[in-house]
Amino acid sequence: MVQENEILNIVKTSLEDGKAENVVIIDLRGKTSIANEMVIASGTSDRHVISLSQRVQESLKAAGHKSVSEGENKGDWVLIDAYDVIVHIFRPEVRDFYNLEKMWQAVANMREAE
Repeated sequence: MVQENEILNIVKTSLEDGKAENVVIIDLRGKTSIANEMVIASGTSDRHVISLSQRVQESLKAAGHKSVSEGENKGDWVLIDAYDVIVHIFRPEVRDFYNLEKMWQAVANMREAE
C-alpha cells in the first residue's frame, strides 16, 4: 500500500509539474483486478502528451519504480502501466471521444450496487 501511494503521488506531482489539465483519479479498489487507481489527464497537444508521459516515467524510474507504456509514437493517447496505478494521458478531443471516466464510473457504480 505504501508503494502504491508513493507511485500515485509521483504520478500526480509529475502531471502537475508538467501542467497537465483536468487530472482525475478513479479509485478502482475492489472493482477490477487490473489496478487499484486509474489516473486520467489531458495534454494540450501531441507533444505535450508525449512530454507528460516522459516526465511521469522518468520520475517513476528515478524513484526506483518500473512502468511500461505505449502510444508515445503518436501522442494522441499514452497509456502508462505502473502496476497498481494505470495512467492515461490524452489530447482533449481523444479523451472526449473515449470518455474513460464515464465508462469506469459506470462499472464502479454497477459493482457498488451489487
